[in-house]
Amino acid sequence: MLFSRFSEYLNQMTETSKRLELKSILSSLFLESGSDIKKTVYLIQGKIAPDYEGKEIGLADKTILEILSEISGIDKDEITKKLAKVGDIGTVAYEIKAKSSQQMLFQEDITIEDVFGTLKSISEKKGGGSTRIKRDLMKRLLLSGSPDDAKYIVRIALGKLRLGVADSTILQGLIEAFNFVDLSEDVENYYNFSPDLGNLSEILKKDDRDEIRNFGPRTFVPFKVMLAERMQGIPSILEKMGGEVAFEYKYDGLRAQVHIRDGKIKIFSRGNEETTSQFPDVVEAMKRQVLIKDGIVDGELVPYNPETEEIYPFQEVSRRRGRKKDLLNIADEIPITLFLFDIVYLNGRDLSRKGYSERRRNLEEAIQPTEKIKLARRIISSDASELEAFFELSIENGCEGIVAKSLSEESIYRAGARGWNWIKYKRDYQSLVNDTFDLVVVGAFWGHGRRGKTYGALLLASFNPDKGVYETFCKLGTGFTDEVLFSLPRIFSDLIVQGEPNNVDAALKPDVWIYPEKVMEVKGAEITVSPVHTCNKGLIEKGMGLALRFPRFTGRWRDDKKPESSTNSEEILEIYKNQKKGL
Repeated sequence: MLFSRFSEYLNQMTETSKRLELKSILSSLFLESGSDIKKTVYLIQGKIAPDYEGKEIGLADKTILEILSEISGIDKDEITKKLAKVGDIGTVAYEIKAKSSQQMLFQEDITIEDVFGTLKSISEKKGGGSTRIKRDLMKRLLLSGSPDDAKYIVRIALGKLRLGVADSTILQGLIEAFNFVDLSEDVENYYNFSPDLGNLSEILKKDDRDEIRNFGPRTFVPFKVMLAERMQGIPSILEKMGGEVAFEYKYDGLRAQVHIRDGKIKIFSRGNEETTSQFPDVVEAMKRQVLIKDGIVDGELVPYNPETEEIYPFQEVSRRRGRKKDLLNIADEIPITLFLFDIVYLNGRDLSRKGYSERRRNLEEAIQPTEKIKLARRIISSDASELEAFFELSIENGCEGIVAKSLSEESIYRAGARGWNWIKYKRDYQSLVNDTFDLVVVGAFWGHGRRGKTYGALLLASFNPDKGVYETFCKLGTGFTDEVLFSLPRIFSDLIVQGEPNNVDAALKPDVWIYPEKVMEVKGAEITVSPVHTCNKGLIEKGMGLALRFPRFTGRWRDDKKPESSTNSEEILEIYKNQKKGL
C-alpha cells in the first residue's frame, strides 16, 4: 500500500472526533491495506511493535530539525524558531517539504513497507556510528514521498502522531472490517489477554475464529489485569455478592503480573511494561518457587519489612522505578515483597475461565510463602461485623482497605475489565465527601503573581470508554510542592498541542492544551453537578456534567497507568449516585 494513501486516511482521522466516523475510516483503511495490515495498525498507534517489547525508534526532535535543515537548505535556527511558533514539528516538516527546491529532484512514491521497515531499522541501530546511520535512513525517507507523508513520518518517528484514536476504537474498526461482530466479546477477550493489535489484525484478516474463541493467557505475553468496581458499605457488598464473600487486603504498591517459564522470570507492570530488571530480589525468590514450571500469577509489589511485618508507604516502592544501577544494594534499603492474590495459568492449564475460589486454591497449592513471596491475607465470611473487623485490621496494618471477591463459580478472571466480581472498599469511601481519582491532564492555565512563570492550575479529565474521549472533571490548583509546581511547564512540554485534541470533550478552554497522556492521583471533597465540566454531561441534569469540588493533588503520579486506564466516567457516575444515597 502506498504511504500517500495511508496519509490520506490519517488526514480524514484528524478532521473528526466522532467515534463512529473514526471507526468507519479505520475499517476502510484496514480492508484496503491488504498484506500490510499489521504494519498499518502499528503505524496508526505510532509504534513499530507492541508496548511490552519495549522497542523505541530512538530519534530526537533535534535530529529531525537537523535533517530538515539539510534537505531544505534553511538554517536550523530559523527552523527552530518556526517550530516554536507553529508548535508541531510535523507541520514544520510538511511546510518545508512543500517548499523544498529538492522535492522535484528526489520525490518518489514510498510504501507502508518502506516506512515501517526504515523505522524498524532505525530502532535496531546501536553502538558507534549508529547516529549517522539513523540520520541517513530518516533523511532518505523525508526526501521521498509527499509533504503529507513527511508530516506523518516525522510525527510517528518522534512518538507524536496523536490522532486521538483509542485502542478500543481501532479494535472496533478491525471487528467491523473483518466481520467479527458476532464474536466481538471474544475478540475483546483476545485483545485483553494479548494487547497486540498488530498481531490480532492478522488473525482477524485470516478469519481464524477458533483461535479467537479459545484464546487465553500465555506466558511472556502480558495481559490487561482485572479491575474492581467501587462500593460504599460492607452490608451493600455482602448483598451484591450473595451473602458470603472473600475479603483480601488491598495493598498499596505496584501491580505486577509475574510470568514463569522453565526457570525464566519476567515481571510486567499494570501498563504491560517489563520491569523485571528493577526487581532482581523478587526474580530470585520466584525462581525458588519450584511448583510452578510454567505459570502466570497476579499480585502487588509492596515495600515491606519482613522482620517487623511493617508496610511502608507507596513512595518507597516507586523509588525502584527507573533505577538501572545498584539494584541489588537498594533491595536492602527498599525491601520489596510480592503479595500474590491470583493465578491465571499454571503448568499448561488456563485457569482464567475458572471461578475465583478454584483459582485461589490453585494459588495456595502452588506458592510456598517466603519473606519475598507471600499470599494476600484474606477472610471468607457472611458476618458483616467480622468483615468490618477485618477491614479495620487491614487499615491498621498499612493497607488501603480491602478487595471483596465473589465466591460464585461465574467469577472468572476478566482481563482488562471492571466488574462486580471484585469490589474495592477503601477508608476514603466511608466518607461521602472524600475519594481518590486517577485523572488525565488535558490542559493548563497560566498562573498569576508568584505562579506567573508556571501553570497555576491544570484541567483534568476522566475517560469515557463508550465515546472514546476524555471528559473534563475538575480544575486542579492545590496539593503541589514548590518543586513540582515550578516544573509543570517542563513536565508537560512535550505534550503541548495546538488546539483542543480531538479525543477531548471540554467546554472550559485552558490557556494551553495538553495531549492526554499523563495521569495524576487526586483527592476531592465531593462530586457535584457542573455547568462547565463535561463528565457524564446530560446524564444527571440537562446540560450539566459532574465535577469534583476542592480537588487536591496527592503527590502521586500514576506513571503505571495508561490514560485509557484512568478513572472512567462510568465509575464517577456510580460514585456520585452512591454519594447521593448517603446524604
